[in-house]
Amino acid sequence: MSMQGKIGLVTGAGSGMGRAAALALARKGATVVLAGRGAEKLETVRREIAAAGGHAEIKTADVSRRADNQELVAFIMERFGRLDFAFNNAGGHADFKPIDQTSVEESEWVIDLNFKGVYYGVKYQVEAMLKNGGGSIVNNASIFGLKGMDGIAHYVASKHAVVGLTRAVAKEYAMRNIRVNAVCPGATETPNYMRSTNNDVHLLDAVIPMGRIGQPGDVAEAVAWLLSDKASYVTGAALSVDGGMAA
Repeated sequence: MSMQGKIGLVTGAGSGMGRAAALALARKGATVVLAGRGAEKLETVRREIAAAGGHAEIKTADVSRRADNQELVAFIMERFGRLDFAFNNAGGHADFKPIDQTSVEESEWVIDLNFKGVYYGVKYQVEAMLKNGGGSIVNNASIFGLKGMDGIAHYVASKHAVVGLTRAVAKEYAMRNIRVNAVCPGATETPNYMRSTNNDVHLLDAVIPMGRIGQPGDVAEAVAWLLSDKASYVTGAALSVDGGMAA
């Protein structure tokens, strides 16, 4: 699954699935632009990649803001002249609570981050990819982009929207050499998951057919495959990476 010579973007690259995907893509030969809000975390990942012989650059951005998505792509095009792939990974939610107890401010933050951040990311990424003859995009949805979950209605709605966006844009550009897919991770050992479960890595073991939560690397390898030419006939897919939970 060589990505040698490819130029790509990973959002939310400072930790969790974003970090794991950036490391995996760099190992396969890609140059990766690491985007996120925390410069120190991004720099740590950049150093990890460099220590392993890869190449990455950092660009701080808050993808919940439309303008930041536009500036990210403009930075890549100015710096490298092309964009071959993107993993729109940044996302998250706060504490679980029913919709009537969820503030408008929290709802807007979750929807802006998880959906608008992906929507505008895809919009500007597609515009750039059309200039260089094509590319591949993977959006990080969630198992909750495929099923419901009480206590995080805003998150569930935004992740369903990501799956719908993925399918629609995949159809729009299938004949123009741009593939668009989504990954739908289940419970995965990320900082956000650990915070929401009080650091209990075994909380959901009994309801996961494979008997364990996922690791960021499990998702990263699926992302790398979808972004690579090995998945050249795959577009519009929402790939579950969840130990069998969706089944």
